[in-house]
Amino acid sequence: MFFAAQTIQNACGTQALLSVLLNKDDELDIGPQLKEFKEFTNMFPAEIRGEALSNSELIRTVHNSFARSSPFIDETQRTANEDDDVYHFIAYTCVNNTLYELDGLQPAPISHGPCTTTSFPDAVIPVLQKRIARYPAHEIRFNLLAMCRDLRIRAREIGDHEQLQREEQKRTEWLWENALRRHNFVGFTGELLKGVVRQKLKEGTYDQWVEESKKKTRTRMEERKKQGVAGDEMDV
Repeated sequence: MFFAAQTIQNACGTQALLSVLLNKDDELDIGPQLKEFKEFTNMFPAEIRGEALSNSELIRTVHNSFARSSPFIDETQRTANEDDDVYHFIAYTCVNNTLYELDGLQPAPISHGPCTTTSFPDAVIPVLQKRIARYPAHEIRFNLLAMCRDLRIRAREIGDHEQLQREEQKRTEWLWENALRRHNFVGFTGELLKGVVRQKLKEGTYDQWVEESKKKTRTRMEERKKQGVAGDEMDV
């Protein structure tokens, strides 16, 4: 079984995907580079395997191609720890007829009992429900992602042109969204803000505008605090 410790921040999503993918190489073609990586790290302990994963140029390049633009450099570096579990992706998959939870912040894979590929959907549901139940009843910030076969392949196989068109449209939108996420808007935002400030100063309403903005911000923060809403999403 492939299991790696998470050794860096902000990589749990990529690591969760790889935890599923690298344990399914007997069912699908993962490509020569990932196959070579798995074979190379096969005898490593989880901690060293995690370091190898974070140092892989291929994995790092693909991960960074989806990362948000960060114009401000954070020079502080730390390894992942249990506190990162608040907003965290983990993987659930069937390996050797057993349902496993693969969480890089845990010391080892966690078994959730017998499971087959066919029974996986029914077996994983109560496990997910139990995990969600650990949080307050009003908490709704969870993401559930499924790794599946490219839906365009099946659409082509059965001749479903409408489905194929929808899937192609999705990918066009994803490319646009990813381009926006990676773009650095700091310069644009700065120039826009300077233009607004100049206009407010010209109108003589700058101080009033600032105070009203502060008041609105405090009101929003108080409302979010009452609702128990934080700034990030809670991921499973």
